[in-house]
Amino acid sequence: MVRKFFSGLLSGWAKYEKIVWIVAFVFALVFPVLFSSPYIVNIGVLCLLYVVLSLSLNLITGYMGITTLGHAAFYGVGAYTAAILSTRFGFNFLLTFLFAAIITAVFGLLLGAPTLRVSGRYLSIVTLGFCEICRIVELNWMDLTRGPLGIPNIPAPELFGISMDEPFHKYYIALVLVVLTVIIMSNIVNSRVGRGIGAIKGDELAAGAMGINTTNFKLMVFIVSAAIAGVAGAFYAHYMSFIDPTSFTFDQSVQILSMTILGGMGSIPGSIIGAIALTAIPELLRDFMEWRQIIYGVILAVMVIFKPNGLLGGFNLKHIRQRDQFAKAKEVAAK
Repeated sequence: MVRKFFSGLLSGWAKYEKIVWIVAFVFALVFPVLFSSPYIVNIGVLCLLYVVLSLSLNLITGYMGITTLGHAAFYGVGAYTAAILSTRFGFNFLLTFLFAAIITAVFGLLLGAPTLRVSGRYLSIVTLGFCEICRIVELNWMDLTRGPLGIPNIPAPELFGISMDEPFHKYYIALVLVVLTVIIMSNIVNSRVGRGIGAIKGDELAAGAMGINTTNFKLMVFIVSAAIAGVAGAFYAHYMSFIDPTSFTFDQSVQILSMTILGGMGSIPGSIIGAIALTAIPELLRDFMEWRQIIYGVILAVMVIFKPNGLLGGFNLKHIRQRDQFAKAKEVAAK
């Protein structure tokens, strides 16, 4: 019964996918109006921030099939880039976003070029080590990062001389980042590159035999994923106005990975749902402080046991739509 309901829900979603996206986008636009409380708007900002991070990780982990445990490192590099450029050199937030993307892309290149030839658990350990190295550098390079003191007084985003320091201002900046990330990922996934990525995930050896340069494809996806995470970090720095190394630890990497797994590996809607769920659930369970982490853990454990691919993992709405259209045409032909 549950499976039939879920199958029908997915079929309806696939059939009216554009309408669903439009309704979701309209709801996101009016969210600060419907819920004007600064607390709720700030939760919305965090949801959108983690959507960007989950999408960036899903690109390399979900679509490419490479498990990385150091995504918080790129997040932190982007945040420190924005913080240093804005506080010491007075850069506008648009420039800090741009430089955060460029610098984290360079870090992605420097890490990916020598390590992406390694596979499986060994690559995961390398990315974990990279995350720890970045944390230690952020913690000890006092002249650059101020170490455990952190970087305070990071200016709020400013556009055309208008300071965008209200929660709803930052909400809409985060929403623009989500939209741009979804557009970038959709274009990649639905392109020739996306088909190459899928082939590599399915069977890297066979993909190489078919003429796909697997190393270049993996490196390109790794760089794009790092750049998106860097932009998310830059936004976080301007949003919080203070950063320190405790925000970019291995635990943060695990949290982002959990969101990606919960929503569904290789699914853009899945990353959105997973990030929102695992950002909002702890806030909803705040009254049950003693039980919150236990409930949080049980939810993840149940998902891993009964739905290891995540809520929407393994589902392709386009394929579901084509399947339903074929079944309908077959029924018409039979009559």
